[in-house]
Amino acid sequence: MVIKQISLEHKGGFYFYRVHQGKVNKLVNGFSSLHNYLEEMFTNCPHFYFQYGPRSSSLKFRLNLDVKRVTGHEVSSLAKYGLEEEQGSAHMKVQKFMLEKDNKTIAVEVPLWIEPSEFQNIKGIFQAKDPLTGHIDVLRIEDQKIWIWDYKPNAHKEIYAGTQVFFYALMLSQRTGIPLDFFRCGYFDSNAAFVFKPEIKEGNKNKGIFEFI
Repeated sequence: MVIKQISLEHKGGFYFYRVHQGKVNKLVNGFSSLHNYLEEMFTNCPHFYFQYGPRSSSLKFRLNLDVKRVTGHEVSSLAKYGLEEEQGSAHMKVQKFMLEKDNKTIAVEVPLWIEPSEFQNIKGIFQAKDPLTGHIDVLRIEDQKIWIWDYKPNAHKEIYAGTQVFFYALMLSQRTGIPLDFFRCGYFDSNAAFVFKPEIKEGNKNKGIFEFI
């Protein structure tokens, strides 16, 4: 088991970015730019972007997403076992267990950003000129799709988690050049998972490229 890791001192605390290189080499077939990005973040992450501006985890608006609740999902089972670990916060326990024991999890706490020039509506939505940033809790590969997961201790009570994870997908798509159609999103706890396909809805000039609710 070869896990590469680094501690990132970003706004809000320390983030332990970890990549399971064996699983990356095995699973990330056809996504060479994702493979390169995960490796590059150990040496070329623009840390100053993460000290200012909006964070995806703090977005407080809802998008019109087709979120489906799934009981009995394997990520919920993995979370349950991970929480039985003895040391660390709930997030760290779940992340560590999934990275080490789950054959589909390839990385945790993946740093992301998108610059205003890369996203035409970013300034109007966030009222900020700085890049939007974030960290993916759990990154998995399943059925040739890139799954972005966020662990939420009480997932069923979440109001804005879908928005947060959607923007993770948008940012990783931008950083890697992989079309959004290859991504899937979800947030979860030990009881249930909430999943959706990230899509940009065109055609509503009053709402820009998104549908808000």
